Amino acid sequence: MSLPDYLGLQPILFGLFLSMYLVTVLGNLLIILAVSSDSHLHTPMYFFLCNLSLADIFLISTTVPKMIVDILTHSRGISFVGCLTQMSFLILSGCMDGMLLTVMAYDRFVAICHPLHYSVIMNPRLCALLVLVSFLFSLLDSQLHNLVALRSTHFKDVEISNFFCDPSQVLNLACSDTFTNNIIKYFVGAMSGFLPISGIFFSYCKIISSILRIPSTGGKYKAFSTCGSHLSVVCLFYGTGIGVYLGSAVSQSPRKEAVASVMYTVVSPMLNPFIYSLRNRDIKSSLRRIHSRSV
Repeated sequence: MSLPDYLGLQPILFGLFLSMYLVTVLGNLLIILAVSSDSHLHTPMYFFLCNLSLADIFLISTTVPKMIVDILTHSRGISFVGCLTQMSFLILSGCMDGMLLTVMAYDRFVAICHPLHYSVIMNPRLCALLVLVSFLFSLLDSQLHNLVALRSTHFKDVEISNFFCDPSQVLNLACSDTFTNNIIKYFVGAMSGFLPISGIFFSYCKIISSILRIPSTGGKYKAFSTCGSHLSVVCLFYGTGIGVYLGSAVSQSPRKEAVASVMYTVVSPMLNPFIYSLRNRDIKSSLRRIHSRSV
């Protein structure tokens, strides 16, 4: 089901979502270009940020292009294989986003709480390992969803109350053994939602405790300012994503779910480059150097 049921809004939505998609892809590609081309940014924090931008590009590319095609063709259909493929890539990129945000919280924890040992702890080998584990965990999460859907769903000509194959909506279509599906859904939701949030919460408890022990006000502000961008992205992504995933079994309002889905599948990937670049002097100076060289 598309966002609105009013044909008059279709051209507006087409222009809006096409613009948001192009801005998201361009913004995240600029972050990747800035980090890869500037040797000063070859640090763990920017390495994780580069991977986060790549995951954001995949996340928005799983939903928006299909929706744009649907608006142009006035068709909302999708095959069963296409639906499972879209759901698989959506979970893979979305879970990767969450895992990378957790890894970035750990990176900030080490930088603020153990600054003298930062370069030793966050060595290139550990950074690559953390990204690899995040990817494998996300892949496992997506395949678990697919296995549940393949095992329990046998249907055609049904409606999904969202503009993409939302995992919670697809699993709710099963007419048999819904108890097992709910158990698996909440278990996987806890693994991909509760555990990363617990890691982020633990890291920031330690960070706040360390910041409060800093005697000067300027030192406290400087230490906490390095976490502001990350906290903003965490609240935006997890606040909407978990609300949609876990609230689907309780809420009966497709409109509210669709709006919240837009927030974490479209708006969050679009805002991430702006949040990190506008609050980061290193990124801005690197982009200026790239622009001056190209001119």
